[in-house]
Amino acid sequence: MTSVPAKRPKDSLTEMTQILLPGDANALGAAFGGSVMGWIDICAAVCAQRHARQTVVTASMDDLHFHAPIKVGMAVTLRARVIAAFTTSMEIGVTVHSEHPVTGERQLTTSALLTFVALDKDGKKLAVPGLEFDTDDERAAAADARDRRTERLARKDRGARWLALVLQADRGR
Repeated sequence: MTSVPAKRPKDSLTEMTQILLPGDANALGAAFGGSVMGWIDICAAVCAQRHARQTVVTASMDDLHFHAPIKVGMAVTLRARVIAAFTTSMEIGVTVHSEHPVTGERQLTTSALLTFVALDKDGKKLAVPGLEFDTDDERAAAADARDRRTERLARKDRGARWLALVLQADRGR
């Protein structure tokens, strides 16, 4: 794979804003987790695509945490940035905050890490730019991402047992 010039994480920083409408809420008036996950995936995809300047696809979503509910009528702000870049993949971190429309109070509601892979028009993996860090915090976060990547790859095939059980249950219907 050809080498691609490194980029700074701030160059692909992505921010999106939504309003939580009733169609994306449950019977308690709080956001459906799946709606929030969809917004996270879109925000992270834009960030990854800005970094790679290629078509990207979601490879995994890790460390998805719901910290607080988002109520109907709240503004929802998502922020994504590249945490680490590997040969053909990138780890993107996303935070989600709610904002009360009257008081302006903001609260962290959700956080997630996603891995994206860059692909060419035929679906073959492409090299992505490396990262040029400005701070020690960025370098430390990238080192943590390398550790997470190693762990993720090591457990990749360990899901075979639970997957076989679910598939077996599907065949039993």
